[in-house]
Amino acid sequence: MGLFDSVMGAMSGQLQQHGGLTQVLGGLLANNSELGGLNGLTEKFNQAGLGNVISSWIGKGQNMPISADQIASVLGSGTLGNIASQLGMDPAQASQQLSHILPGLIDHLTPHGTAPEGGLGHTTDLMGMLGSLMQAR
Repeated sequence: MGLFDSVMGAMSGQLQQHGGLTQVLGGLLANNSELGGLNGLTEKFNQAGLGNVISSWIGKGQNMPISADQIASVLGSGTLGNIASQLGMDPAQASQQLSHILPGLIDHLTPHGTAPEGGLGHTTDLMGMLGSLMQAR
């Protein structure tokens, strides 16, 4: 079992416990999200000087790790606070969880090594896909 499977398995348990994980991830990655989907999230990473990190998740090859502090700097306190509230945890815990799940998730959602031209889809499409992915783990 790979790291992605392990993280998704653990996150599936948290989905049961906290509810809303698919909403949070959809809110980060969906085209109609506050951040503007994967392209908007990539831009936030670029602005934080971490464009090479998210590019490694999208591209083929080894995924670079990211720390909870780096996630916090990319998302900012407002967005991270909203995510933490949705998950029923404090912002430090939320950034820690996202630092574990985002690399593998984004890698999994971009299997061809590039971000889809049209993005990953709107919230309803992406949430259905994320829900199925989590249930399969």
